[in-house]
Amino acid sequence: MPGLLTLAGLVAWGIVVYPRLPPQVPQHFGSDGVDAYADKSVGSVFLPVLVHAGALALVAGTAYATLRVTPASELGPGRRAFGLVNRPSTREGARRIAKAQLFLGFCLGLTMAGSCKLMWDTAPHRRGAATAGPLVLVLAPLAVGTLAVLGAALWDRRSVPAAKTKKATGTETGGGPHRPPSAG
Repeated sequence: MPGLLTLAGLVAWGIVVYPRLPPQVPQHFGSDGVDAYADKSVGSVFLPVLVHAGALALVAGTAYATLRVTPASELGPGRRAFGLVNRPSTREGARRIAKAQLFLGFCLGLTMAGSCKLMWDTAPHRRGAATAGPLVLVLAPLAVGTLAVLGAALWDRRSVPAAKTKKATGTETGGGPHRPPSAG
């Protein structure tokens, strides 16, 4: 939901600022500032918004798929996990990872909002004007979202031995033999 609100905000902001933009708008920023311009058009101005819409759809799709995959803890005896699917350990792990993926989509929206701020600035851009500082700030939300996904995935991987131990000892279903910890 926050990702969609960010997308709606970017669309509204773009519609408001579009008439006031100069005939040429910045299209690429390097470490030494604007290094490419494009003629003002709906496509060139709304490119970051379209990228965000596509990426948000992709992230929402991966979050949905994460929730639909059978967790490793629920695979029946003799069922092997397909090697190309990195299954969540548990349903709770799948929910955690899906939430982190949606958070990444929101963070991508914040990154695109920063990009739009740089692109849609109505003050004339000087070719070669330093923008390294703002570019680092623009990328910071994307780094935070990526760390959230990595953290959720690592948390899930960390819980794998516990899930396997529960299955092996029978404590997952409440039955089975009790095995005391080994002395060695």
